[in-house]
Amino acid sequence: QVQVVESGGGLVQAGGSLRLSCTISGKIIPGVIGWYRRAPGKQREAVASITTGGVANYADSVKGRFTISRDGPQNTAYLEIQNLKPEDTAVYYCTMKGFWGQGTQVTVSS
Repeated sequence: QVQVVESGGGLVQAGGSLRLSCTISGKIIPGVIGWYRRAPGKQREAVASITTGGVANYADSVKGRFTISRDGPQNTAYLEIQNLKPEDTAVYYCTMKGFWGQGTQVTVSS
């Protein structure tokens, strides 16, 4: 059984930083890992993704502040967020090959 678990969220003041973690366990061949977020009252949006080879892609809205990484081809990924803004408040989800976690809440206070 494949499990996706996100962690690292919390309440942070604007301008602060966070490092979110995503661990994917179970029998699954490593693939692209993606981070998404859903802000209150908004649709889920893609934030960043990373291939097993370490090639990263970012949504235009987060370029320069978000950094995605992973432990080689392993099923562990991270999302570092710098200079947090109130509009970054959302539940952040990790996904790989259609498997999703429960999300981790990030709340940014102004």
